Amino acid sequence: METRTPRRWWILIVLCLSSLVLVVDSMALTVAVPSMTADLGASPQDTQWILDSYVLVFAGLLLTSGSLGDRLGRRRIMLVGLLLFGAASLGASFCTHPGEVIAARIAMGVGGALIMPSTLSILITVFDEEERPKAMAAWGSVSMLGLVGSPVLGGVLIGRFSWHSIFLINVPVVALAVLAALTLMPESKGPSRKPDPLGAVLSAAGMTALVWWIIEIPQHGAFGGRSALTLAVAAAALIGFVVWENTTDSPMVPLGLFKNRNFSGGSLSLTLVQIGNGGLLLVLTQYLQFVLGYSPLKAGLAFVPLAVAALVGNGAGAALAAKAGNRPLILAGMLVMASSFALLTTVSADTGFTVPAVALGLLGLGAGLAMPAAVGALMGTIPEEQAGVGSALNDTIQQAGTALGIAILGSLLTGSYADEMPAGAPEQARQSIAGALAAASGEPGLVRAAREAFTSSMATTFTISAAGVLAAALLATLVMRDTGKPRTAEAAAPAQAAAAAEATEPETAA
Repeated sequence: METRTPRRWWILIVLCLSSLVLVVDSMALTVAVPSMTADLGASPQDTQWILDSYVLVFAGLLLTSGSLGDRLGRRRIMLVGLLLFGAASLGASFCTHPGEVIAARIAMGVGGALIMPSTLSILITVFDEEERPKAMAAWGSVSMLGLVGSPVLGGVLIGRFSWHSIFLINVPVVALAVLAALTLMPESKGPSRKPDPLGAVLSAAGMTALVWWIIEIPQHGAFGGRSALTLAVAAAALIGFVVWENTTDSPMVPLGLFKNRNFSGGSLSLTLVQIGNGGLLLVLTQYLQFVLGYSPLKAGLAFVPLAVAALVGNGAGAALAAKAGNRPLILAGMLVMASSFALLTTVSADTGFTVPAVALGLLGLGAGLAMPAAVGALMGTIPEEQAGVGSALNDTIQQAGTALGIAILGSLLTGSYADEMPAGAPEQARQSIAGALAAASGEPGLVRAAREAFTSSMATTFTISAAGVLAAALLATLVMRDTGKPRTAEAAAPAQAAAAAEATEPETAA
């Protein structure tokens, strides 16, 4: 007797559309940063908050939204997320001030956090063990298609219209996904879990304060005045979160999972890798457009080697994991990623695009090998009854790492750039390369100095990135253990499919 949902493959299309809108927005926004920054008159700190605000809200609400989906209905929560994401995207397309864009991005982050866990939960519910790998492969392939195509789409839209169009393009995709969900998708619920409002507040407050502290370091120092207070709030909230989660009867995060070597090693490794990756695309986008003079479309095309190589690495990793195990793949992939960052430290104002192209290819290949294996090892430690919260926890770990990476590398880039600029340069030129090009007024000496200062500061940030990935590789090798065949294909599949996309995103699913 047929027990499968008759419309399951149509439902998969809805889930793919829902995830695709997050991926497309993320990569298109990365290409739009230079033109958006110039048009809005945004400072480097504004730019970081435009990116960080989404990531931080997204990461902070993932676990809570997963619990809401189980209790109130996964389709219902996904629809609320889609509607909020679409409305915020429409609002962002009319923004004229950095603060307005940041507010819209916060709302989009809430919507994205409601969408992502629901899509995974619905997919696992609709497809049985036999068909689930095929569905997950299709879901992951659509995300990768978004990674390859969205920078190009973003470049075309910006070149033909303006940066506002990268937000407006989300609206018809969201409308189609909502209509299809209402027509084709049944409602589903899981075992109810008691909410943990105090845990949610503590984690969100702690992460917000921590990233805020890092972003403000170039202007206010690490421990002086307001920075010391912000750091104290971050420490108090995060310590309180850990204590509360270990004492409450219904923790939002089952911290006992970290007692497992593979879970703790995989989590810390993924965090370090995402910190290293966090500011990569933001930095390279500015290099391509401000140093090499690329148009937004050409800058978007420049990221194709990254996504294509990640797709190749992911396919090779899936074939090798069964034979070699996860740990060798994690080590090999992370070493390749570290070599990519090391190569990027050699880039100068006269290098051109050849070296960055090779580095992007290496980064994609290494990420494709390492990230799904790391996530697979992590997910393989989670009991069946905690698979949903485990998947959300994996997303949270990676998003938190990405937020910290953008903040840390962005702050390093800003501070190092200011130090490298000539002392007599105008204040506007010392703040950012965009400001220097705007203030140059035909002065080739200032333009040259700004480009050299920027590429020199790039080398500093990518040195830190390489060190972070090498530390992740060492940690994974020493702490993690191969345990043979994964617990079940369906338990690891959701995270593995998502990891291929998350490994190469600046904000993971923004």
